[in-house]
Amino acid sequence: MNADDDSRSPRDAVRRRKAELQAQLKVTRDDIERQVRDGRERFDQVNERITERTGRNLILAILIGVVLGAVLVASLIFVKVVFAVFATIIVGFTAFELAQALRRTGRYVDPIAAVIAAVFIIGTAYFIDAPSRGMVLAGAIAFVVVYRLVAQMASGVRRSVRDVVSDLATAAFIQIYVPWLASFAVVLVSQERGEWWTLAFIILVVSVDIGAYAAGLSFGKHPMAPKISPKKTWEGFAGAVGCSILAGVLLAVFMIDQPWWIGVILGVLILGSATVGDLAESMIKRDMGIKDMSSWLPGHGGFLDRLDSILPSAAVMFAVYTLVVH
Repeated sequence: MNADDDSRSPRDAVRRRKAELQAQLKVTRDDIERQVRDGRERFDQVNERITERTGRNLILAILIGVVLGAVLVASLIFVKVVFAVFATIIVGFTAFELAQALRRTGRYVDPIAAVIAAVFIIGTAYFIDAPSRGMVLAGAIAFVVVYRLVAQMASGVRRSVRDVVSDLATAAFIQIYVPWLASFAVVLVSQERGEWWTLAFIILVVSVDIGAYAAGLSFGKHPMAPKISPKKTWEGFAGAVGCSILAGVLLAVFMIDQPWWIGVILGVLILGSATVGDLAESMIKRDMGIKDMSSWLPGHGGFLDRLDSILPSAAVMFAVYTLVVH
């Protein structure tokens, strides 16, 4: 009897230690799961507050922005013509997105024609001179106008002359607003050291956006244009001013080899063009009664919601480059 007890005693001790170890592991696992769950709840609460203040999922927006930014920088630095291809793809999607949004408001717009014309404008910008670009724009507008007229006659739908003229003006507007303004960035890239000027103005636009969001999120109390864009504040604008001028000086000195005062001018000009572009798109969306152009870019809305500040800024930067370098 004692021998059996002695033989079972080590086995019982091992079982007890194993049971104790399993119990400790379970307690540890439950504690880790609880901490992860609590951390996720706190993260979700913070993210919800940020989303409520900014009007978008800022974390997801940053992740998508980083990916797109990496592709953009790589195309600019390594093979400039790849940037032209990248821009052509993005602009094509943007033209389609804007045309679709306008169609939902009752306007007769042809998305396919808009994309073909937009790709023609932006796809040729890298290879042709300025006078030829004007002819390309005129040809693209003529194409979308004729396409709409033919589509209107083929549809058999009776529309007033005023409505048809409005449709034609809308088709032309898409080409001027999206691919024509975007083409200045492609033309700038094609110039000597133009890739660095292009990268500089894009960084400036991002700096304006970051400065406005950071200051607006932290201190924003006084709406800047409540009827156009309720979430924009004067405090956010002040943050954008500081970031744009500081970024302009640093980029002028260290990236595009210009004196510091050129950086100040660039900072002020890009601040103005980015703000105007942002507010202009907000006015368009408010007129259409929508919050975002689309949901193609989670956390951002649509492509135009990200390009609104870049489009007019591209034209401004090209003008400064022409005046300063040539």
